[in-house]
Amino acid sequence: MKRWIIGIIVGLGSTVSWSQDLHFSQVLQSPVLLNPGATGVYNGWERITLHHRNQWLGANTQFMSTAFAAEATFLKNPRKNTGYLGIGVSFFNDMGGDAKFGNQLGALTLSGVLPMGGAGQISLGIQGGFGNRKGDMSRLLYESQWNGSGFDPTIYSGEGDGLNSFSYADVSTGIFYQYDGSSSTFARNNNMKLQVGAAVYHANAPQMNYRAGGTEQLARKYVGLVNYAMDLPNTEWSFDVQFVQFIQGGHYETIFGGLTRRRFQEGTKITGYSQDASFGFGAYVRMKDAIIPTVQVDYKGFRFGLSYDLIISRMRRSYGGGSIELSVSYTNMAHALFKGRRKGY
Repeated sequence: MKRWIIGIIVGLGSTVSWSQDLHFSQVLQSPVLLNPGATGVYNGWERITLHHRNQWLGANTQFMSTAFAAEATFLKNPRKNTGYLGIGVSFFNDMGGDAKFGNQLGALTLSGVLPMGGAGQISLGIQGGFGNRKGDMSRLLYESQWNGSGFDPTIYSGEGDGLNSFSYADVSTGIFYQYDGSSSTFARNNNMKLQVGAAVYHANAPQMNYRAGGTEQLARKYVGLVNYAMDLPNTEWSFDVQFVQFIQGGHYETIFGGLTRRRFQEGTKITGYSQDASFGFGAYVRMKDAIIPTVQVDYKGFRFGLSYDLIISRMRRSYGGGSIELSVSYTNMAHALFKGRRKGY
């Protein structure tokens, strides 16, 4: 067993209140993890997203992050730019290391989306949920348990008794702005969108009770994002670029990059029931840590993403591998599941 793994897991017991939350490199594939105000802000009626990340492939142990989100819109009118509501449910599981240290959270998000005149709209979202954290320190081995020929788990390690399993309430909020400058031609819709958001996660700074007799606060996480997407006029090409900044406690994480896309199928111009199909490729950079080549395929409402983190920081010496990430989402464009929700019908 690599001693650095033990150090990371043991360190979680005393410093996790300052650590970063789980994160994904395909940042805009899980918008609920970036901004509660982004809930319901998309073209269509319902959207579901599944995201999975296998981190530190060379660590000789598993570090897994999985997230699921489902969203729906209410009072949306496809013919008019009016206000509407968005509602979403999300679940994530983040677990890793030999101690199976885990963080699970289920949340409900409600957002209100209001037009700002012209092509702009602004939304405010609030998210509430319950989380659980746990770990099994008895699964770890220490140098004091070396018997001369191997590790013996029956030898008393002299370490602490373990970690508490506990639950906590979590509250987050965010504001999200979108400018949709798309224009129509006889041939197709030329899309242009600008999205800007700011959010606060763990706004209530919940108490973490990792050990008996002591509590720590989970640091608030501040997230800022910018996304710009545009079709190149009279071509089959488009591009989008993103910038996301995370600040939590004394930690900072910056991700930026983008994708170039080529359409291989046109969506219907009038009804919107048939969507563009495209193939995208590009890369993101996580400052001072990784370069992330990414490919993405859009087809009939589905979006498939695949990326791999090429580590360039000193962490590469510790585990010798990167992180692979898969995502899939589906947006229902054609018909709302519950027709009574559609204004104007």
